[in-house]
Amino acid sequence: MNQDEISEKLVEVDARSKSNKHRLGAVEKRQDNLEQLTNAFSVMQKEQEYIKEDVSEIKADVKTLAEKPARRWENIVERVLSAMIGAVVGFFLSGGRLP
Repeated sequence: MNQDEISEKLVEVDARSKSNKHRLGAVEKRQDNLEQLTNAFSVMQKEQEYIKEDVSEIKADVKTLAEKPARRWENIVERVLSAMIGAVVGFFLSGGRLP
């Protein structure tokens, strides 16, 4: 190889080196973006877990609140039935006569 060929090859290698530097810079930037995305996803996943726990607590509270009126109604019905049964039993025990 003569001096001109070596010089030409050196210019080609230099150009390729600059191109590779540019491409590596782009890859590094994409890698940084990917790392940021991964970190954001991790944070979102933790927040989703907290939200899931909160929703479970809210569901339990709503269920408890929804059961309260039903229990009250059952207690009222039970007392009314007990009073009616007591009245009927009292009626029969009194000999079936009205006062």
